[in-house]
Amino acid sequence: MINVFVLQNGRLNQVNIESRSDLEKVAPVWVDLTDPNDHERDWVKSIYGVTLPGEDEVKDIEASARYYEAENGDLHLRTDFLLEEDDGPSRVVTVAFILAKNMLFSVHTDDLPVFRLVRMRARSRPGSIADYKDVLLDLYATDAEYSADALEGVYQNLEEVSRSVLQKDFTDQDAAESLSAMAREEDLNGRIRRNMMDTRRAVSFLMRGRLLNADQFEEARQILRDIESLDGHTAFLFDKINFLMDATVGFININQNKVIKIFSVASVALLPPTLVASIYGMNMKFPEIEWLGPVLSYPYVVVLMIASAAVPMWYFGRRGWLR
Repeated sequence: MINVFVLQNGRLNQVNIESRSDLEKVAPVWVDLTDPNDHERDWVKSIYGVTLPGEDEVKDIEASARYYEAENGDLHLRTDFLLEEDDGPSRVVTVAFILAKNMLFSVHTDDLPVFRLVRMRARSRPGSIADYKDVLLDLYATDAEYSADALEGVYQNLEEVSRSVLQKDFTDQDAAESLSAMAREEDLNGRIRRNMMDTRRAVSFLMRGRLLNADQFEEARQILRDIESLDGHTAFLFDKINFLMDATVGFININQNKVIKIFSVASVALLPPTLVASIYGMNMKFPEIEWLGPVLSYPYVVVLMIASAAVPMWYFGRRGWLR
């Protein structure tokens, strides 16, 4: 899929492209390709002289070579963008940017929310974009905002986990659900932190390369300040997740200790009646006690066993060990 945008009065207007001739008639400032096919790649190469990287080239490039200048002068950048999905875990999508011939080319496999936001805002904010580098900076700024919104979602989800962990009756099933939720939020928080690190590197590369004018340079500095402010939030969330995880594991241990305590109390309470039964069954000449006779011997021993078990249970209850 190919999306072409032209600049009109500081606004990005999308041009419908259905054939090669449609692409030849426009002078775009941004050419965005989402999972392009071979025909769309050939159109871009033949019309603009730009060779688009393949999907394997985008993913397998080394971290040290994510920003480089080609022999023909084209500037290549690889940047990670966060993608949250409702039916699955979040993931990071690598986007290939090519700055060539006063145009921005972007290649990615998924339709990213950051790109949709940029297209929507550029239409409603006239004068916000002057050239292709403004489009790229706007993508990075929107990426920081999107990451901040994702962090806010992590905050809300962890508040629900906190209420679950700190409730009065916290069962093992609740603990399993809380640990699963914390694992998801920790994974998302880590991806946000990685995404912000990659965006910081990309913006710093643009600033070091002296590719930006004064206004764009100041905008890039503001993006870096926004990213720096998010670092503290991600660190706080990591600490909060660790605290909730330790609390959850502690409650699991408490529930297990309750079970072990029941067996311990039962074993101690049953020792006296076991002793009575052993003495009576092994050390008497006859099964009956002589001074009680055959009728009262067995009831007497049973009552003695029950009493010997009831006394420890009463003592344990007074000490609160049965709760």
